[in-house]
Amino acid sequence: MNILKQLWILIFFLPAIFEISAQQIKNNNVNDSSANVISDFSALIEDMEQQMMADSIQKEELRAKLHSLKSTDNLQIKELQLRLKEIEDKENRIKEEKIQQIKFLKNNVTGYPVIGVLNDTLFRFYSKRGELSANDRAVFLTKKIRELYDNDFLIIDSFKIVDTKNSFTFLYDSTIIFSLNELDALWHDKNLSELGNEFRTRITDSIFKAKKEYSLSKILVRIGLVILIITLTWFFIWLIRYGNNKLINTIGNKKEKWLKKLAYKDYTFLNEEQEYQGILFLTKLLRWFVYIVLIYISLSAIFSIFPFTRGWADKLIQLILSPLKTIFISIWNYLPNLFSILAIYFVMRYFIKFVNYIFTEIESEKLKLSGFHADWAMPTFSIIKFLLYAFMFVLIFPFLPGSDSNIFKGVSVFIGVLFSLGSTSAIANVVAGLVITYMRPFKIGDRIKIGDITGDVIEKSLLVTRVKTPKNEEVTIPNSAVLSGNTTNYSSIARTEGLIIHTTVTIGYDVPWKNMYQALLNAADRTSHILKDPKPFVLQTSLDDFYVAYQINGFTKETNRHNRIYSDLHQHIQDCCNELGIEILSPHYRAGRDGNATTIPADYLPGDYKAPCFKVNIEKDNIF
Repeated sequence: MNILKQLWILIFFLPAIFEISAQQIKNNNVNDSSANVISDFSALIEDMEQQMMADSIQKEELRAKLHSLKSTDNLQIKELQLRLKEIEDKENRIKEEKIQQIKFLKNNVTGYPVIGVLNDTLFRFYSKRGELSANDRAVFLTKKIRELYDNDFLIIDSFKIVDTKNSFTFLYDSTIIFSLNELDALWHDKNLSELGNEFRTRITDSIFKAKKEYSLSKILVRIGLVILIITLTWFFIWLIRYGNNKLINTIGNKKEKWLKKLAYKDYTFLNEEQEYQGILFLTKLLRWFVYIVLIYISLSAIFSIFPFTRGWADKLIQLILSPLKTIFISIWNYLPNLFSILAIYFVMRYFIKFVNYIFTEIESEKLKLSGFHADWAMPTFSIIKFLLYAFMFVLIFPFLPGSDSNIFKGVSVFIGVLFSLGSTSAIANVVAGLVITYMRPFKIGDRIKIGDITGDVIEKSLLVTRVKTPKNEEVTIPNSAVLSGNTTNYSSIARTEGLIIHTTVTIGYDVPWKNMYQALLNAADRTSHILKDPKPFVLQTSLDDFYVAYQINGFTKETNRHNRIYSDLHQHIQDCCNELGIEILSPHYRAGRDGNATTIPADYLPGDYKAPCFKVNIEKDNIF
């Protein structure tokens, strides 16, 4: 009985989960598409509305001028009347454009549904109102309907309608339930008052119908029906189980009388015990089939009792009927070929079983063949089974749909594919391609470096990876080579943190490091595609014998342009150094301290510093 409970739960939830998941995916795709189309249309309508508002203000001004003019000012009156007519014609054209746009959109969008208490769709919103989008309006009104239903002191007389020329508002006490405008009426191809009253009727009918459906008496009756269906289901399950046990016991007690061995001459194909086991298998299969059908019908009946699950009942039935209908139509149209395929399949299947039985008997030494050893049985059967299945495929192939090609061509292609896949290097590349896929070292479009090759990934397949270098060279790299070496990815972290572009300049010690910092930072700031935040920075990477090595570092997210960025950075470094009077060179010199100035920057020296004088020693030879 525990198995039956688990089966009940499994069948109860799986169809609903699959249906809900599929419906959610479908709804998400449709809603996303509808949202984009309606958003574009709403922007267009807003422009139209603003134009109409401006025209309306202008009309009022013109009418005020008309009233202020005297009857003798005929020329001005005619001019103002002509301008009024032009504005009215313009408003009519804008309204006609709205109608045409709406007619077009009705074929492309489904709108956002307002859900009633019984989970039924009352109507749909297509346009925004004020700051609320169509979706927000639908969600807001659905929530309001639920709140009205939950109100135990709901009074019909408290519902009110405010119907004006340009809007329709439905209220309960002083709370606005929903509000419609002219655009809503255009969407539904009705006048505003008619549409508002229709929506009001649907909402009130939904609320009061739900209150009746969820009344205590009806709920008790439905619960009683559910209990009755569950009781009957368990009774029939018990009855089937009881009848099955009785049948098995009866057959078991009389199997010696009812069952006879199937033999030919002195060889037995099936003995009584084997026939009995076959009958047990068939009865068990039939019993579980009846269980599944019974539980499925019971679930459909239970779901049809409650209003909020009636849709589930229909879907459960359609889950069975729709595929069956499609299958039956396909089978009917394909019946002649299907009979041929089934005949070949069943004949070959039972022939293979028969061959298996023969070789099993030979292996157990129940059947002995002269010159054929028992240990040859299973290896020989495996070879024969493969040949028989291949022969069955050859026989069935012409009856399969779309089998227009010659059968021998199909066999040759099959053998060719097997031969190709037998290549060791190809298999190694395929395995490497699978490993690379799960390692995720790079994606299409990433700038990477594999060995000595740097470029953008343009293709990943099971066998190779293709890279386009900055010189527009396409390089094909086997996946086994990619897996066996190191891969540098310039793009993966750059998308979030940025890639550090860096270059080194060597300058003599006589240039103050602060000036050099400023020059390098100015150059980075002028270089396009180097980010301002995080800020560029300078590092002194070494203090060599004759010069200091300065390294400018800047962040960029444009990794695919990094050669161009380096070129621009080098240009700006030259410009900025020249502007600050810094010579870009790496000096190599010898310093004599007598008479030579120090190389320490002037800012660090005292104000009265002077270069030392040369010291010259002259030795006079004794000429006498």
